[in-house]
Amino acid sequence: LPGLHVLAIAFALEVSVGKTNTVTALNNSNVLLPCTFATCIGFQDLVFKWYFNSTELIYHGKIKSKTTEPTVVWHNPRVEFVGSTAKKDVNISIVLNNVEFSDAGKYTCHVKNPKERNAQTNATIFLTALGVVETDNTVTLIIVGVVGGLIGLLILFMLVKRVVLFIIKKVQDGKKECLVSSSGNDNTENGLAGSKAEQKAPPKA
Repeated sequence: LPGLHVLAIAFALEVSVGKTNTVTALNNSNVLLPCTFATCIGFQDLVFKWYFNSTELIYHGKIKSKTTEPTVVWHNPRVEFVGSTAKKDVNISIVLNNVEFSDAGKYTCHVKNPKERNAQTNATIFLTALGVVETDNTVTLIIVGVVGGLIGLLILFMLVKRVVLFIIKKVQDGKKECLVSSSGNDNTENGLAGSKAEQKAPPKA
């Protein structure tokens, strides 16, 4: 029966990260990593920690008793504690600020309760970071330059085309004028029909 007593103690402390164990966040946003714990027999000098990818400690806190608020022992500057002891399930959630793509991974909420013979347990949540990858400004400038250059060439081509068409039209109009005027001169000089030579009647004898 002593074994059953130890088993009951081990399962008295429960840690939860909610209904789903995955969270998605946009790049440069803030994301809530939820965690609560509950115990049947209460707690004293409880210790809780948050780990990134099982080994990197990002938050370490303590709660003296149910009537006191959690206190921070150490935390990563980008991590903010948002929990409280006010509810039945004690909230030990954190917020990760300015999410980066490198923050994607496994976050473990670990709780140890000395009042339960140092019983400890944890729960895990997975973070996925989404967003547009920041492009190098040089690449952007090259793309803008190429597109701008192509648009500029297109406009230049259209202008040149209009000028060429205008010049061709002027040359053709000039040739027509030359043909008309030269036809008139020939008629007058050669005395053809419709010329001035026809208007002078020969003198009658």
